[in-house]
Amino acid sequence: MAHATLTRTSEVTGPGPARRSRRHRGEDLTKVLFVLPAALAMLALFGYPVVKNLVMSLQDYSLRTFFTGDAPWVGLKNYSTVVTDNLFSQAMVNTALFTIGSIVFQFAIGLALALFFHRRFPLSGVLRSLLLLPWLLPLIVSSATWRSILEQDSGILNRTLTGLHLISEPVPWLNSPSVALIAVIGVNIWIGIPFNVTLLYSGLAEIPDELYEAGQLDGATGWRAFWYITWPNLRAVASVLLMLGVVYTIKVLDIILGLTGGGPANATQTLATQSYERSFIDFKFGEGAALSNILIAISFLFAIFYLRSTRRAIDE
Repeated sequence: MAHATLTRTSEVTGPGPARRSRRHRGEDLTKVLFVLPAALAMLALFGYPVVKNLVMSLQDYSLRTFFTGDAPWVGLKNYSTVVTDNLFSQAMVNTALFTIGSIVFQFAIGLALALFFHRRFPLSGVLRSLLLLPWLLPLIVSSATWRSILEQDSGILNRTLTGLHLISEPVPWLNSPSVALIAVIGVNIWIGIPFNVTLLYSGLAEIPDELYEAGQLDGATGWRAFWYITWPNLRAVASVLLMLGVVYTIKVLDIILGLTGGGPANATQTLATQSYERSFIDFKFGEGAALSNILIAISFLFAIFYLRSTRRAIDE
């Protein structure tokens, strides 16, 4: 009788704690096994190059190293050399101006276009598709095309502005130290607008129409609807977009090399172009790695600061 009672009790209460624990451990192991290949691939493709770059920045790694295999340990000497260089401060300022100018205008124009295309009208789908073309073109092709457009004597931009009597003489867009950086920023803005439009348009599409209908009852129309309904619901997408934009823009290289090569008179030199020149023109790979690590550190610090400030704003 007692045995039957224990049997019925175990059937009601289910498996014991030990059995449940074994099942959970098995499930956890299965999850780890599914994630393990992707984790190993990320370590091999991303982790190793980062660690190798960090080690290289602490060595006297030059062209000679490829033949002798000898890369003497120099500690922080490479960092000291690049930071005290006369071009470093100018490259830092140019990097900040290039990044801020590009991000601000890419986001502002992208948001305006996303709001425009959010209103349905004939051929809106076709126009949105055409808007993606600058983003789909290889960057070196875009750079070459814009270089021909911005040529001082034969460029179509100067010819058009002269024909419309908006300028009296051709503007040296890529040859003047006072104008070249503005021209490079303008090209980068043109390239980055489609990415901003795509993400912001997707964010707008996720906002329920019921919110706008309820807002109209409370008098929230036009600018008030944008400020109290659209922007709060778009803030998460905007945060990710701005963070990705800064991390991507701060390391832009091919656009600048294709347009100006860092000139004229180092007017468009950035930390990315400086890293490239130290590594592949001067063959001072340790100094180039040091500059690239400075770029990584700046991007990492910005991402942490921006994510924390954005999370704090959302919580409030």
